[in-house]
Amino acid sequence: MWAPEYDRVRLRADGQDRDMEPRPGGRWVLGGPPPAPGTDYAFLLGDDTDPLPDPRSAWQPYGVTGPSRAYDHSAFPWTDGGWRGRALPGSVLYELHVGTFTAEGTFDAAVGRLDHLADLGVDLVGLMPVNAFDGERGWGYDGVLWYAVHEPYGGPDGLKRFVDACHARGLGVVLDVVYNHLGPSGATLPRFGPYFSTGATAWGPSLNLDGPGSDEVRRYVLDNALGWLRHYHLDGLRLDAVHALHDTRALPLLPELSAEVEALAAGLGRPLSLIAETDRNDPRTVRPRSAGGLGMDAQWSDDLHHALHTALTGETHGYYADFAGPAALPRTLRRTFLHDGGYSSFRGRCHGAPVDPSADSGARFLAYLQTHDQVGNRALGDRLSASVPPALLVCGAALVLCSPYTPMLFMGEEWAASTPWRFFASFPDPGLAEAVRRGRRREFAAHGWTDAVPDPMDPAARESSVLDWAERGADPHRAVLDAYRELIALRRARPELADPRLDRFTVRASDDGRVLVLHRGPLRVACNLRPHPADAVLDAPVERVLLASSDPRVRGGRVGLDGHAFAVAEVAAPGPEHPGPPSG
Repeated sequence: MWAPEYDRVRLRADGQDRDMEPRPGGRWVLGGPPPAPGTDYAFLLGDDTDPLPDPRSAWQPYGVTGPSRAYDHSAFPWTDGGWRGRALPGSVLYELHVGTFTAEGTFDAAVGRLDHLADLGVDLVGLMPVNAFDGERGWGYDGVLWYAVHEPYGGPDGLKRFVDACHARGLGVVLDVVYNHLGPSGATLPRFGPYFSTGATAWGPSLNLDGPGSDEVRRYVLDNALGWLRHYHLDGLRLDAVHALHDTRALPLLPELSAEVEALAAGLGRPLSLIAETDRNDPRTVRPRSAGGLGMDAQWSDDLHHALHTALTGETHGYYADFAGPAALPRTLRRTFLHDGGYSSFRGRCHGAPVDPSADSGARFLAYLQTHDQVGNRALGDRLSASVPPALLVCGAALVLCSPYTPMLFMGEEWAASTPWRFFASFPDPGLAEAVRRGRRREFAAHGWTDAVPDPMDPAARESSVLDWAERGADPHRAVLDAYRELIALRRARPELADPRLDRFTVRASDDGRVLVLHRGPLRVACNLRPHPADAVLDAPVERVLLASSDPRVRGGRVGLDGHAFAVAEVAAPGPEHPGPPSG
């Protein structure tokens, strides 16, 4: 136990309080045997009589304010001994929230839907955070005990059963972890030591990564990350909002974590991936440590989402304003970031840095039509399917799945789910609950959304967000699901569609930016985002059409597409690899 500000620390277990022995650096060690697995225990700091859970607890059966329960990681009967991992390049990710993936909202219930993901062609399941937070329901980003698995989902054994079942179906698992802040309810970690600094993030105090005592804080984070990968057999981590990690050290936390994860991967004999969420639009995030980068394997690219969202919906409010012009989508597809050093009107300043097509792999950037953030942070939690016709949704999927980037789907997207996905929480403190309600209303008013905002504390907010699996069998949902399956299968059958080399990727577009052609080796992906028919002009005669959402009309090097339609064609004599910049 690290508790540097106290002169006494006790452990309470089996009805007895045992004094711990002080060690240099503020550490405390328990003399004699530790609590046996299954024993409930807690800590008492100084003369305080309030028992606190273990900051490194793996099991919180009574919630985040109750005692911890000793847990033996070696006792779980794993069956994935032959699992060799799943590399990120070439993979398709699928983001899901355990609490709304099924009506039961548990790991075991989610296992019952894994065959759907395997049949879809998914390679990696991206779990939203499962660490312990206060209350029964929530997104998971308000975690306060980073080592413990949320008990209502199934606790530590439940997560292990889920990962084991994924591996049995050839699915890897990436877990979302949050190190930039603690949730506003039930946090006892700061009582043990200086885990947080006087600085602040948008969500509360900043993690102490560079002040006095920060060696132990960094070790707490590093051990947590390595523990998820080692003890739960995970295949990677998604690091939430790393731009909010304030760190002035010569060796920042992220490259330090990258080096330790790389060493663990070598020891385990399977790939382990680190995916960063960052608002910086800085390609150094995903460049190797040896080249001065932070060593992350990939990062989310919200610019790709914003360009696609604006083109499909026509929305231009807030940060979508910069993506409204006809050149925005082809430019962003080609360059990864729209804001790569130029002016961002939403930020009121220049933003980002350019991706180097000759050095930066497209596989290091995630592309997506929807995510938990981009859906859940809308006033009504409405998905694209609420405002975009199914055929146009499929065109968006074609652009994502046939691009040089690593595709990610958000649960239910593959069948154009009609259910919303809303922000919800269940903080037990009435004052905090009301503050969250007011805060959400203010935030949406500032963004121009005037619709009535659903009460995030009402259990109905979670209930309405649960996927309706029965939809898959009825059109138009069935037709959208078939299209997603076919696109993913074609991506796997034709490696050119997953080729991450950006210097071999070209986008051609009409003057209005609504008819696009992606050049993928000898393949051409033509998309018509207009509601009426249009011709896509290719650079060579079409030899054959591999996949189309409606009957294309081929005439030499022209493909006639219905409104809101796409086609993937192979050309007989591909043009030059570098035919110039995209039009539009």
